[in-house]
Amino acid sequence: MRRITGKAKDETLIELQNATESQTGDGLAVLTAFRINLLSDENSGNGVSSSSDKTLLPGHTETDNLQPNKDTVFFKDGLRRIDFVLSYVDDKDGEKKQERRREFEANLEKAGLELETDDKTDSKDQKTYFLKIHAPWDVLATYADVLKIKVPFKASDIPHGQDVPLEWLTHPFRLPKHIMHPQPDYFTYPFDKTKTDFFLINDKDTFFPPSTRNRIVYYILARCPYYSEGREERDKTGIKRLLSNGTYTAAFPLHDCRYWKRARNAECESERYNLYKNWASFLCFYKEQPINLIRKYYGEKIGIYFAWLGFYTEMLFFAAVMGVICFTYGVLSYDDNISSKEICDADIGGSIVMCPLCDKKCPFWKLNSTCLSSWQSHLFDNEGTIFFAIFMGIWVTLFLEFWKRRQARLEYEWDLVDFEEEQQQLQIRPEFEIKCTNKRLNKITQEMEPYLPITSKCARFSLSAATVIFWVSLIVACIIGLIAYRLAVYAAFASIIKDPMRKIQFVGRFITPQLATSVTASCINFVIIMILNFFYERVAVWITDMEIPKTHLEYENRLTMKMFLFQFVNYYSSCFYVAFFKGKFVGYPGKYSYMFGKWSKLRNEECDPGGCLIELTTQLVIIMAGKQLWGNIQEALLPVMRNWWSSRKGRHHPENHYSRCEQDSVLQNFSQLGLFYEYLEMVIQFGFITLFVASFPLAPLLALFNNILEIRVDAWKFTTQFRRPIASKARNIGAWQEILNTVAILSVVTNAFIMAFTSDMIPRMVYLYAYSNESSMTGYVSNSLSIYNITQISESNMPEDRGYLLNNSIITCNYRDYRYPPGHQREYTHTMQYWHILAAKMAFIITMEHVVFVVKFFVAWMIPDIPSDVKARIKRERYLIQEYLHNYEVEKLKLQLSASFITEPHTEMSSIPDKHEVLSECL
Repeated sequence: MRRITGKAKDETLIELQNATESQTGDGLAVLTAFRINLLSDENSGNGVSSSSDKTLLPGHTETDNLQPNKDTVFFKDGLRRIDFVLSYVDDKDGEKKQERRREFEANLEKAGLELETDDKTDSKDQKTYFLKIHAPWDVLATYADVLKIKVPFKASDIPHGQDVPLEWLTHPFRLPKHIMHPQPDYFTYPFDKTKTDFFLINDKDTFFPPSTRNRIVYYILARCPYYSEGREERDKTGIKRLLSNGTYTAAFPLHDCRYWKRARNAECESERYNLYKNWASFLCFYKEQPINLIRKYYGEKIGIYFAWLGFYTEMLFFAAVMGVICFTYGVLSYDDNISSKEICDADIGGSIVMCPLCDKKCPFWKLNSTCLSSWQSHLFDNEGTIFFAIFMGIWVTLFLEFWKRRQARLEYEWDLVDFEEEQQQLQIRPEFEIKCTNKRLNKITQEMEPYLPITSKCARFSLSAATVIFWVSLIVACIIGLIAYRLAVYAAFASIIKDPMRKIQFVGRFITPQLATSVTASCINFVIIMILNFFYERVAVWITDMEIPKTHLEYENRLTMKMFLFQFVNYYSSCFYVAFFKGKFVGYPGKYSYMFGKWSKLRNEECDPGGCLIELTTQLVIIMAGKQLWGNIQEALLPVMRNWWSSRKGRHHPENHYSRCEQDSVLQNFSQLGLFYEYLEMVIQFGFITLFVASFPLAPLLALFNNILEIRVDAWKFTTQFRRPIASKARNIGAWQEILNTVAILSVVTNAFIMAFTSDMIPRMVYLYAYSNESSMTGYVSNSLSIYNITQISESNMPEDRGYLLNNSIITCNYRDYRYPPGHQREYTHTMQYWHILAAKMAFIITMEHVVFVVKFFVAWMIPDIPSDVKARIKRERYLIQEYLHNYEVEKLKLQLSASFITEPHTEMSSIPDKHEVLSECL
């Protein structure tokens, strides 16, 4: 079926049901599909132009109507804008699909939408039809009223901002004003169809921007049924179901032009071109983002994401600078590291024999074999690390508080101040309406609405919770398996990498068994994380769909919590193990601790003599850097490869030989959850740079470089590789805000524990101020080691190769702990220094947490969430709305009374003043 829809003299859309019949002379099957609603008499005097008042748009001629430019966003008449496109292919077994499409399109026309179909002969594959949809003024006005879309009623009289001193310094980072502020600033009010003359409507065709138009059309498509009258089949509703069953292959709004070239039509905004040139180009990495233009083109939800990402990246700059300063301090104090010098000294570290680190395979070894790792540890484990950990606790608070202020400003500028969650609650998901057949009275609206019975809800939530617990348990099981791998493979590496006390191979200088085990385990962990993510993403979507959330907001929040809980355990569990468990439950040579009991022969891991912090750093770098690298490869290459694959056939002509519908159809679809994954990626990164930042001060620098690239990669994807997303509103970043707050509070605790129990800082401080005779770190290495009598080591713990012991007559070995030596009346029990250090660690944790939390809450209290000028603007706008509405109603009443005064008989004239007086009092 080919539908050619155009305007006749009587403003009727004509549908040609069968083009073949017209060619054979059998006649035209002419049906009146939809009659355009003309402007009513009461609105005809508003001075508003419409498409019916126009002739042709600039650049359109009669020839254009007959031979139209294919790269256009207008119908063939050149007047009506294409607000949405549906594509489909005629299958051999497509009778059911044809019936569905026929019913669906008929219902769309009944809803007031206008349709036009491009025949498959015009497409490159000769198979695809494109159904173009246009929403006329009456439809837009009706649904703008339903959705409470804010529109301008008066130009803003509040100046934007004052001149900032030294503003010229920021000029290289600024974009042109017409890009940063693509439209004037107005005072706005929710649209009311009965008060069209109250709003600033100069042209009905351009009054609603394309993003608002496609949002309204999609709202209709999502709720339009495809069953015939008299057959109430609730599950046969909405474009989503038609897409899932293959009736339509795609549904999308159109980009306004090609991204590398402006549109030829002067009526087309070419906003995609401006975004590509000033935002998606990698040469603009140092410039600000055109947030207002992003919001205007893609909608508030995508705009708020890029605003948050840009602000997060700006704040990362300060954290990165402080991290570089902390790392630089570690480099500059390299020569003052007495502990590392003692370890590397042949007379000190070379004379200290250490006990085996594993059973049978691990030999006795000399302390100076860890010389390199001790120097590496000092780069990250030094006095500056404490300061940096405290700084990051305060930085997180400043970031979140200043973001609230930025968000409040955007809420006002983007007309989201009164966009409460209650308005979103009105937008019930079509899936909820279809699947919930039970109805009950809404106490607020006093209308019947669908609901999910409590028994069904409990059953669905129980299954959902059980599924989440199962997958989290699966992650924990993988981590336990990974720990077992570390324990088992350490002995293998120890036997492969030759004993350093003997003839040391070149590789043995740089790769110790600890380092080899840590690096391989981290890489395996990263692969497991990626695999589990792949499967759980699909499981999370499935169980969230099964719960049947009532609104889109509920759906996103539930999916967000499920995904983040899983990702939190998946990404951070291995780091938590290294930071807080490894080396803490080792025992001592005569009484080692085993993972699954002594029968398993998997002896718990010990930390390097320099501490476990360097291993935590290694783990963090591999997982964080690997995730960012893999994510950027996926985001940059996958869309390119997919688009190339989908358009590899038939493209033998330049782009302008293909219609705008066809050019966009080969692009990737931006799913409803596309933005969710972007947020998830950044919040996981936020966790890495806050929860474990004490172990790696350069983490914010890596995140900064990644985010600078991320912004431009995302911008490039949105403008070049994805179809135009359906615009949607959001006043904030949603559930992610609470997740960020939770991570921020948890980060203070984790960094305090890392500094106390993973770092070697506290034991060094206790030694320096309580046990050192010279008030220096000289002798700290020997002090931090305990002695054990080799003859007391059980046969199962002794190495297989004991030649070194026989040749050197060694009778004792050292291990990392604070215990009394053999022969002491309390041999092998903890010394008083151990308890002093433990008390110092607990005191440090309590002190650091209280100091940071006090500063955090003080800063949060000092910084108001809403800037004072924004508060003033909001009050000013509300005052003007009340004043203008009052004046409007009074003027309208005067006109009505004047009209009734003229038309009523002279005898009834006396009653009019009284009526006027009563109505005035009501107003």
